Amino acid sequence: MRDCEFSDNKVLRSWHNNAGEWVKVVDRGAIPSRRLITDQAIFEAVLAHNPSNVLDIGCGEGWLSRRLAAEGMDVWGIDGVDELINEAKRRGQERQQFRTVCYEELDPQAFERKFDLIVCNFSLIGEEATNAIFHRACSLLNPQGYLLLQTLHPLLSCGDEKYLDGWRPGSWQGVEGDFQEAAPWYFRTLSSWTQLFIEHGLMLTTLQEPLNPTTGKPASLILAGQVCP
Repeated sequence: MRDCEFSDNKVLRSWHNNAGEWVKVVDRGAIPSRRLITDQAIFEAVLAHNPSNVLDIGCGEGWLSRRLAAEGMDVWGIDGVDELINEAKRRGQERQQFRTVCYEELDPQAFERKFDLIVCNFSLIGEEATNAIFHRACSLLNPQGYLLLQTLHPLLSCGDEKYLDGWRPGSWQGVEGDFQEAAPWYFRTLSSWTQLFIEHGLMLTTLQEPLNPTTGKPASLILAGQVCP
C-alpha cells in the first residue's frame, strides 16, 4: 500500500475513535507483551536515569505517569486525544499534570520548567509527529537531560515487508475489544531511529532489547539519548 493512503491525521483520528476501548484494554491487562515485559521495561528504564521530573509524551490514560509519580517524580503527561487526557486527569494524583496537546503543536514555552527526562512509550507512531518531538526535545530538556523511547522492534515488526522506512497498515489482531479501524503507523529501521537522535543533538547512550522469555526474541526496542553538551 502506498504512503499517500496513510497520514499522521489518520493516526490521530483512529485514536480518537478507539480511546474508550483502549482504556478498557489497558485496565484489564489484555496485551500479554505489555503485562509481562514492556510495561515494566520502560518503567525500569526511566528509574535507571533517576529523574526528578518527567514529561510523558503520549501518556494515554496515564498508567506510566501514575507509577512514576508514586516514585516521587513530578510528571507532566500530554496526549493528542481529549478522552484519554480526561481519563488521566480523573485518575491522577499529586505530582501530576495532564494536557491535551498534538505533538506538532507542542510548545516548550508552555511548561513551567524544563525536564530531566522525556519518555515516549509506544507513542511515536506517525511520521511528522515523531519528527516534531525530536525537533523540540532539546528545548524541552535540561542540560544533559534524556529522551527515552520504547517502540516495536524493527526487525520483528518488519514482517514480510522490505526493511525500509515507510507507512504500514495498522491492526488490532490479538487485542480483544470492540475496536474501529486501526491506526496506520510509520515504520523506521534501527538506523533511522538512531539517525533521529544524532540529527537533533542527542547522543545515543542506551539501546535495550527486552526479551520475551517464551520466544527468546525481543519484545521491543528501548533507546535513550542525552542532550549533547
